[in-house]
Amino acid sequence: MQESTGDLYQQTKVFRVYVSDVIPGFLQTPGYAAALLSSIAHFRGTPDDVSDAVAARMRRNEALGNGARRFSFVLEEPVLRYRLCSAETMAAQLGHLLGVMDLQNVAVGLIPFSAQRAVWPMPTFTIFDDARVHADTLDAAATLTQPSQVELYSRAFERLSQEAVRGAAARALIAGALASLD
Repeated sequence: MQESTGDLYQQTKVFRVYVSDVIPGFLQTPGYAAALLSSIAHFRGTPDDVSDAVAARMRRNEALGNGARRFSFVLEEPVLRYRLCSAETMAAQLGHLLGVMDLQNVAVGLIPFSAQRAVWPMPTFTIFDDARVHADTLDAAATLTQPSQVELYSRAFERLSQEAVRGAAARALIAGALASLD
């Protein structure tokens, strides 16, 4: 499944990703991805091809290093604190997130627990170049391509993005999550 979106990821120039439950795939370390994908495989009762899936995800994530592509992420603060892996793996993951925030083509915003909300937390979704949306459900990602659907998700992303903090404030939230691992 990780390899099935390869062409889409290569063709997309602007990715907008909202996540309310886990560190987004683009930003995952191999350890975090392995823990998450193992949990998913176990829950669904599917074959354990986690090592292949992690390798494919890491290859796909090389798109982050392509300065011609832009990435905008909005994450809910709980994403930083959910323990889906060991404390050591989570610390490495949070450290990686801090490092990715330094990339010129990557913008990361975090919606703090304490934010006054105008928009409620939603299921995870990704917008590809204002042309396509993948909206996550428990068993799959729905692909939406109707202009009205894409516009609705674009509006949701913009409003959620307005509630997010960035820069030093976002780094402070990550540092707080790191400190809580002790």
